[in-house]
Amino acid sequence: MRVVVVVVGSVVVFGFVLLPIRIRGNSMHPAYRDGGINFVNRLAYVWSQPRRGDVVAIKTSGVHIMYLKRVIGLPGETIAIANGIVLIDDQPLNEPYVKARGDWEVPAQKLSVDQYFVIGDNRGMDQRSHSFGEVRAGKIAGKVLW
Repeated sequence: MRVVVVVVGSVVVFGFVLLPIRIRGNSMHPAYRDGGINFVNRLAYVWSQPRRGDVVAIKTSGVHIMYLKRVIGLPGETIAIANGIVLIDDQPLNEPYVKARGDWEVPAQKLSVDQYFVIGDNRGMDQRSHSFGEVRAGKIAGKVLW
């Protein structure tokens, strides 16, 4: 009976609540390293919305391929990046998790009521080799636990 409970509990938890993911790439370095394994809490945003600073999993093509990014822009805000500094409504964003900055440039853009701006922590990477930008709320699969 214990084995059945453990198996059913594991199927429920890892099938519907916690999604294990393996990190590939360096866009979130140094907080998340290439080859690391983390869990995504798929219920994190059922009763609340993503907040600035949350690390989230972004659905691309199902639950097997996702981007891991940090939320820096919230719905309704205007976001820009000037000389590597993120500006939210023309104010610089304090980002203690960013250890290296490049000279990234992104023109100002206003997010709609269901859009978030997500980006990786490794800003020392060349801007052209880094996937980032606005994402609709429905594409956020959940919050990364650690």
